Amino acid sequence: MILTTTDGVPGRTILEVVGLVRGNTVRGAHLSHDLSAWMKNLVGGEIEEYTKLMAESREQALDRMAAEAAALGAHAVVGVHLVTCEIDGGAAEILAYGTAVRLAPLVPDR
Repeated sequence: MILTTTDGVPGRTILEVVGLVRGNTVRGAHLSHDLSAWMKNLVGGEIEEYTKLMAESREQALDRMAAEAAALGAHAVVGVHLVTCEIDGGAAEILAYGTAVRLAPLVPDR
């Protein structure tokens, strides 16, 4: 599945717009990660546990969006956006969304 933030796929023609697709996840940090993050926040610097958690969450949201597009018979998702919001003090949602499209077949070079 091709995922792109642009409105099209370079070198490919969009034949059909299938529709809006999305994938999301809501994650909360483990208590031990929260305590570690709180202590790191006192002295400053990157909180690696949260960085890893957010990276995994982004991938899961993108995977779910791509799966929804594939189920609709799409070849690509264009105009992909990621949005995050805090649900609770210890949980955040990541939403990936875009437009599922069908592409014209690649024409081999002659």
